Amino acid sequence: MASDITLKRRPADLLQDAGFVAAAIAVAAAATIAGAWFFELVLDVRPCPLCLEQRYAYYLAIPLAALLALAAVRGAPWVVLAGGFAVLVVALLANAGLGAYHAGVEWGFWQGPTDCSGPIVDFGNGGSLLDTLNKVKVIRCDEVQWRFLGLSLAGYNVLISLALAALAAWGAGRALRRVA
Repeated sequence: MASDITLKRRPADLLQDAGFVAAAIAVAAAATIAGAWFFELVLDVRPCPLCLEQRYAYYLAIPLAALLALAAVRGAPWVVLAGGFAVLVVALLANAGLGAYHAGVEWGFWQGPTDCSGPIVDFGNGGSLLDTLNKVKVIRCDEVQWRFLGLSLAGYNVLISLALAALAAWGAGRALRRVA
């Protein structure tokens, strides 16, 4: 009878879901970093110091999510999976915040770090120092080098980080949802 059919899923199915989510995060984070490297190395869009800092979350997410996917497939305890996903959520939300800060600096909403968006100081007659500074090209954090549909790369980083954080939160929920 149709009423005898239950729609409960086995715990192994939930672990597989968590593994799929973790693998998707690893692939998306790797694709994001590959895109950043493509812009830098092929299109010659040089990253500023804030751009480089925004990559750290992806450098964490790629191996951690890959390990979580492997752990889920191997039947790791749900606490381990949920903890790993929680770390991903925190890192990716922090990265979204950093990206939003960077986008705000680009739009002129607030002052950015002085090492990449402050005023350029003339050191007077310091000939050798001035010559050295003239040879160094500082990539400014408050100047957008590339926009698409009104968003800079920092803006797209916010969207990607938020999407991956939501996916990681969903994965944590799947890992925590134990079926009796």
